[in-house]
Formats: sequence, structure tokens, C-alpha cells
Amino acid sequence: MKYYNIILFVFLIFSATSCISTKKLTYLQENQEEIDSLIAVQRVQQTYRLQVNDLLSIRVKALDQELVGIFNPIDNNNPNATGEEKLYYDGFRVDPHGNIRIPTLGEMNVLGFTVEEVRKKIEAKLLEEYFREEANIFVTVKLAGIRYTTIGEVGSGSQVIYKDEVSIMEAIANAGDITTLGDRTDVMILRQYPGGHKVHHIDLTNIDAVKSPYYYIQPNDLIMVKPLPQKSWGVGETGLETFTTIASIVSLFGTLIILSQRL
Repeated sequence: MKYYNIILFVFLIFSATSCISTKKLTYLQENQEEIDSLIAVQRVQQTYRLQVNDLLSIRVKALDQELVGIFNPIDNNNPNATGEEKLYYDGFRVDPHGNIRIPTLGEMNVLGFTVEEVRKKIEAKLLEEYFREEANIFVTVKLAGIRYTTIGEVGSGSQVIYKDEVSIMEAIANAGDITTLGDRTDVMILRQYPGGHKVHHIDLTNIDAVKSPYYYIQPNDLIMVKPLPQKSWGVGETGLETFTTIASIVSLFGTLIILSQRL
């Protein structure tokens, strides 16, 4: 009888610690006093500045479309390419020296500039060397999508979202969501800066995550999701799986005790 009490005690303790609570699986949880209240999102993220290997989409328009044709890239490498593949051939990649090469205009340094600053820089050079004010030139400069990578307890791989702004929630959903055994309380973001890389942390189970400067991802971010301790224990993702695993272990121990008493 003493052995059975010990087994029962171990069973209860193990069950209580091995189950994954709903609180660990729910995103952006509110405090009870804050329910239905307006969340003031403070846009504290810094304006993105271009870095090496960024891919830009640049287009020039004017009244004389024939003349601006010499500035816009013509895709001769692969005329059948579409989507991301087309951007690879048709876009302007920032080289290791921080430069892009624009038809006719030649090399231009863009490292550390915002896309708006690059637009003004190109526009000023065009007006200075090729056009008059009456030409009504219109320059657009955009990042060719926000490219990021996810690894760990989330759909792994490189992803591209063709928007100017992407939240980490949207990025994770686009990658296939975090698994049941992923730690949503400490999602890590490895972010590239001109001087190197930094790791940032964000708790996606807390509603205050929307106020974080890392809530919106940046190009080339690496999003890492660590596993919960339950994964290493191997007890299952659901309560039923956990119960079945523990019941099997208890049954095995019980059998061993009975056999040892008979010997």
C-alpha cells in the first residue's frame, strides 16, 4: 500500500507540472481591468535604414515615358520570371560597399539611408542632370518586400511579405504559427544593425507586446522560438497525451513492484 501511495503522489505532481496551460498558449492576454479598454500603441520602432543585401524596387515616371525608359530596368535575364523571382532579376541589391547601380545614373551609395531619402536623392540627381521641373518626374523607391527567417518551434524557413510594415504576429502567422510546445513568452529576434547583430526578446502572451519597439519586424530579422520544458520531457502536447504517457509509466512501475514482491 505504501508503494501505491508513493506512485500516486508522483503521478499527481508530474501531471500538474507537465501539462501546458492555456495561459502559455494564448496570445496578447489582457488584464481583467483592461478588458475592452483602448490600447494606446506607442510607435517607438525606429525608421528602417538600408543595409547590405537589401533589395530595392525603383521606378521613374514622367510625362515623356520614352525618355524615362532608359532609367527603368528591363528584365532581359529571365522575361518569364514573376513575383519574387522577378524582383531578384529586376531589383537593385545593396552591394557590400553600400551601393546600388542604376541604369544611366551609375552607382549610388544608399547604406544607412531610408527609402524616402533615397527617393529624394534620385529625384534630385535626375532633375539636375536629365530633366526640368516641367517634366513632372515621379520616383518611387520601395523595399522589395520584407524578408525574414523563422526557426525553432515555428514554421521554419525564409519568408517574404510584400508590405511596407509587418508585425511579428503577422510574420509568425505567415510562417504557420508557433507549435503547442513553443515558448510564446520569450520569442527572440536576431536583428541586423550596421555594427553587427543584437538579440531582442518579446513576450507574445502579454498585450503590452504591441507597445514593444520590436513588435514590427525589419528586413532580414531572424525570429527564434524556443521549446517549452515539456518537449524535453516527452509527455505529450495535450492533457490526454500526457495522461496516457504518465499512466503507462505508473502501470510499468506498478508491475515492477508487484513482480519484485513475488520474488
